Parts: sequence; structure tokens; C-alpha cells
Amino acid sequence: MIRRFRRCVLVLAVFLLILVVQLPGQDSISTTQLKHRALEELMQMEVTSFSRKPETAFAVPASIHVITSEDIRRSGVTSLPQALRLAPNLSVAQVDSRQWAISARGFNGTVANKLLVLIDGRSVYTPLYSGVFWDVQNADLGDIDRIEVTSGPGATLWGTNAVNGVINIITKDSKDPASKGLHLSGTTGTRDRLTGIRYGGSSDDNTSYRVYLMDFYRGAAQLSTGVEAGDAWRMTQGGFKVDWDADEATRLTIQGDAYGGSIHQRVGADVDVSGGNLVERWSHTLDNGTDYSIQAYYDLTHRTIPNMFGEDLETMNIDAQYRFPIGEQNDVVVGGGFRHMNDRITNSASLAFLPDYLLMRIYSGFIQDEISLFQDRAKVTLGSKFEHNDFSGFEYQPSVKLAWLFDPTKTAWAAFTRAVRTPSRIDRDFYVPAAPPFLLAGGVNFNSEKVYAYEVGYRHQLSSALTVEAAAFYNFYDDLRSVEPGPPYTLQNGLEGTTYGAEAAIHFQTMDWWQWKAAYCYFQKEIRVKPWSRDLNGGLGEGDDPRHRFSVLSYVDLPGGIEFDTWLRVTDELPRISAQVPGYAELDLRLGWKTIDNLTLSIVGQNLLHDRHPEMGAPANRREIPRNVYGSVRLDL
Repeated sequence: MIRRFRRCVLVLAVFLLILVVQLPGQDSISTTQLKHRALEELMQMEVTSFSRKPETAFAVPASIHVITSEDIRRSGVTSLPQALRLAPNLSVAQVDSRQWAISARGFNGTVANKLLVLIDGRSVYTPLYSGVFWDVQNADLGDIDRIEVTSGPGATLWGTNAVNGVINIITKDSKDPASKGLHLSGTTGTRDRLTGIRYGGSSDDNTSYRVYLMDFYRGAAQLSTGVEAGDAWRMTQGGFKVDWDADEATRLTIQGDAYGGSIHQRVGADVDVSGGNLVERWSHTLDNGTDYSIQAYYDLTHRTIPNMFGEDLETMNIDAQYRFPIGEQNDVVVGGGFRHMNDRITNSASLAFLPDYLLMRIYSGFIQDEISLFQDRAKVTLGSKFEHNDFSGFEYQPSVKLAWLFDPTKTAWAAFTRAVRTPSRIDRDFYVPAAPPFLLAGGVNFNSEKVYAYEVGYRHQLSSALTVEAAAFYNFYDDLRSVEPGPPYTLQNGLEGTTYGAEAAIHFQTMDWWQWKAAYCYFQKEIRVKPWSRDLNGGLGEGDDPRHRFSVLSYVDLPGGIEFDTWLRVTDELPRISAQVPGYAELDLRLGWKTIDNLTLSIVGQNLLHDRHPEMGAPANRREIPRNVYGSVRLDL
């Protein structure tokens, strides 16, 4: 039955492809579409994550990949974590209906803690474990302008926990023509149901706005027996964005979001989540290349997991930066920030964070100088971040990067960075059970984890239709977390290790109507127990990562406004013995049809090669991700 279904899907896809190519009397692809696809335009795409200023992605001395709004639309993804699979330099695994494991260059898991994630400059990190609760990181995907994914440390500018990479999610300006008017969308299928409404407009020539409301239901994952895992969930989210241009050089942006939802559990009451944020950003640019900006945000999150714990986290953050040139060779940026967090925990009898209330503060400053040499053929970037936190005190995170532009089509780079992951509450304040005698206790003397990262890379536009990129890295880690025997067991810094690997990507505009992207990543990790340590896990507790990953993404534009898109993903097995997760290959297909100028219909099949497959987790409680087929409609008025 399964093989028959696969054959039917493939035969249908080939039939549709042949049919639409041969349809007579259809218009060819528009010039606008061709311009949108042109590699020259993609190579000039601006990014801001690397140096906190607009610059072309081609010249950035780092492994950076940009997920465009077109990539998100054409892939057929329905959530932010799914969209992050489009970045070949990220390892993304779906754990169950709501949980994801996402990392760059290793140490992946449900509590991955070495990746910084920003949404319009707002950090979504939790001090509980220095990671991200991905189930509440949602956005109207039509609002996203691009997602910049940098693998390798970004700590010099972005600070603590930007150890292995930075994800910077940037939404569209409300002045963007794509934000104007009324937009309605709906998706329904075998597992998920989503609806959304968005409206954008202008109150005058200088002020624009956008508001949205979205609701989704995510179907349950499955057990290895094929029985539903009972973890379906639903969430509603809304928000707004207002952009005001006071004059040609001054801009003010105010935006916010609020959400609420519940996640079903097979045993016990449902998980309850809610929260909201408000962000204000002001920037001013002068004619001499000087600019300065201030951003402040307030973030409130609530989570209750019955019989485990509850958390109410309040975060207030302010950052400022000032950029100025010194002569014709130096471009300097300096900045500072302050973060204030109130973390309130509702403990259970089985586990506890002690104390149950904690006030945390982080003071930070940074400086970076980009030095142009040899008539702008070479650029040396020097800088460091300086921070003080309540757990480990003073931290510094320097870097030096060299970029060499052989000509406008060839760039090579080399970099060295020192970055740290500062202690989180799970490192210092975590206890099992909630009262003595404890079986597990946080390490009161737990220190920051450190990485010394080396990277080289090369980027080449071989022709107007072909671009290739490759990067290799070697990282040395010290003071990684270990579980030391007791009684009680304690968390200490008893591990060290190295990781190394390579990332390669190719983007090819095969014909005017067909482009494809392919990527391959190789990764190797070696964790060692320090001589004094008796780590309970023997060094195997620091994440689980595939050695090989490969992906191919194809976009085909056919006559009559028809789009045929294919996405093949191949992931090697997870080598950690306790997990025993086999490798897998999956195929997604999307058939889209723009019937009229403002209506788009699409049919998407996800994970078509298997009824279900696991991506992470120990065998005893592992969830498996089922095949998903759904239809979508989008109306733009």
C-alpha cells in the first residue's frame, strides 16, 4: 500500500509537469519573475547580522545563508521551525508535535543552548537553560522579509550564547507593498489547520502600519506503533507593526505580539502557554556615514507544565549603538546594553529551581573596527564583546576576521573567535526532587562554557547562473557540562572537546524557469572527560548530531502561473548509542497555481517517503513524525 502510494505521487507529479509544459497558448514567465530569480540580485542581497549594518551577503566573511520570503512561500512550510530547515547550515530535528531541536555546528537536542535567536532584534532566549522554547516562536510567515542564519560564533556583537551561530528573523517593513491591503489565508489537511488575516495601510505619507491575527491547530505526532501520541496543540497569536519616518534620516518603529494556547498531554492536564512583547526601535543616519540607534523591548512569557513546573519570565532590555568612520579606512561601531529579568518558578514535588524567584541582570558593551586595506580588496575586522552577569561575572568575547575580495565574484575569508555560554538556571539552581535529600543538585560553582573557533571559507560566482560556497571549521570547547556522582549528583564543568567539519552549497539557475539549490554538511564531534571528572554520561550527554546532511531544493515556474517545487532532505543517523535514531530521507512536493493576480492555491505533501519517521529521542518515549498532506489558499486584496 505504501509503495503504491509513493508510485502514485511520483507518477502524478511527472504527469502534471509534462502536461503543463506542453499546454498550448500559455504565457511565458514574466520579466518581473525572472528578475526576482536572478542570481545577480541574490548575490547583492543585503544582510545585517554579521556587523549590525547593511552589507552584501557575498562579501561577508562568514558562513551565512539567507532564507528569503520567496523560499518560505515556495517550500510550503507552515511554521517558523519548518522554515529554518531551509538553511543548510542548521541542524533541525522535529521531536514531537510541538518540540524542535535546532542548532548550528553541533550539540543539538531539545535543550540546545549554543544558538542565539533574534526576532526583529529581540532575543527569545530563556534563562532556564540558555535555549529557545520553539513551540511559542511563531510569526505570520507572510510577514517575514528574510531569515539570516550565520553558523559560527557571533558573540563579538551579539554576546552571550551566540556560541555556534545566530538566527536573525527580520519582518517586512510595513511600507513594503506586500504588506499593504487585506490578506486572507487558510490551510487544512491530514494533520494541521491554520487560518490567518492581515491588513496593512498608511495613515499619511510618512506613517504605515500592519496588523495580523493567526490561529493554528497542530495534529499529534505518533508512537512507533502508529498510535497517536496525544500531543496535539492549538495557539492563537496577534500583533502589529507601525513605522514612522520623521524625516529622510530618522525612523521610529513600534511593534508587538501577544499569544496564548494549550498543548495536550496523554497523561495529566494540558500545558498552558501565553505571552506578549513590545518593541521600540529608533534610528538616525547622517550624511557622513555616521548612524546611531536605540532599541528597547519588554517581553513577558508564561508556561505551566502540570506536575513539573511553571514559569513567569519578565524581560526588559535596552541596547544602543553608534557607528562612525575614522578616515577612509576604518568603520567603527560601539554599543552597550542592559537586560533585566524577573524569573518566577512554580515548583513541583518532583523537581525544583531554587530559589523559586531570581532577579538577573546583564550589562554589556562592544566595539568593532572594520579596517579596509589594499584599495578595499581586503578587510580586517577586530572587536570584542564585554559582559557582566550575575552567574559568572565578567566575560569577554573577542574575534578577528579577514576577508579578501579577489574580484567582485570571488571572496575568501578566515576567522578566529572566542565565545562563551554563560551559566543558566538549570546549571546552578536545578534540584531533583524539590526537597532534601537531593538526587541531583545544580553546581553552585558552575562556570561558563567556552569555545575557541577557527573558520576558513570561499565564495565564488562562477557565472551569472551559478554560485558556490564552502566553509570549513575547527572548534575547541572547554568547561562543558558534566554530571558528577554524589550523593547528590551535581552539574560541573568536567568535559572538553573538539568539533570540526565543512559546509558546502550551490545555487544554480538552470534555465529561466528553473532554479535549484543543493547543500551538504559534514560534522564530527569528539567529547573528552577531564582527568578529574567521572561524568555519569561518559561524555555522551552533550547533544546528538548527524555526521552527514544533504538537501536539494528545486523551484520550477511553469506556464499559466503554475509552480512545481521539490525538496529532498537526507539526514544521517544520530550516533549517540542511547538515542539509536536511524538516518532518513524525506521528500516534500508543492504544486501551486496563481489563478488570478490576487489568489494563490497550493497542494503540499510533506514527508512523502514514509508513513512516519523519528528524528530525535530515546526509544522509550520517542515520537515519530507522520506524513502530512494539505491544501492552502491565499487571497490578497
